[in-house]
Amino acid sequence: MNDSILYIKRYVSPAGDMVLGSAQGRLCICDWSCSKRNSDNIRRAAEYYKARVVDGCDEVILSAAVQLDEYFSGCRCSFDIPLAPVGTDFQQTVWSVLSTIPYSSTVTYSDVASIAGRPRAVRAVASAIGANPLSIFVPCHRVVGVSGIGGYAGSVAAKLLLLELESSASVGKGEVKA
Repeated sequence: MNDSILYIKRYVSPAGDMVLGSAQGRLCICDWSCSKRNSDNIRRAAEYYKARVVDGCDEVILSAAVQLDEYFSGCRCSFDIPLAPVGTDFQQTVWSVLSTIPYSSTVTYSDVASIAGRPRAVRAVASAIGANPLSIFVPCHRVVGVSGIGGYAGSVAAKLLLLELESSASVGKGEVKA
């Protein structure tokens, strides 16, 4: 019998409802409830970890919720939760690039493609960004289109809220530290 558990818990953020998920002591899901890929991300993580899905919390989810609360209150610009997004090698490469985008900064999809070593694969990079199962923790909201804000799994309104939060938070200006 498999004893592995994928804990799933709802998190209500100022930008919209989210789902947090953890397995084996690492956060593997921080996804928007409204996302079309939400159920796919949960299924993929459950399959990867060979885990049964349980509605509940563990220490990782509790810590993630606290750190998200701090982020949304403008008191945190980085996270120290162990992360384990489930995806292809290409997706992992793209998500690693996203993790290097500084707080309150933005880059374009083509910037991410170039940094990932695939400058001609902008559409594939955009698809990998859209599949990011760890929104906010892996900051895909910091990627914008050349001619506009671009899409976002949590909604364009949520993306705008996150970008505004980061541009106005005192933590990014050295006044408050996490």
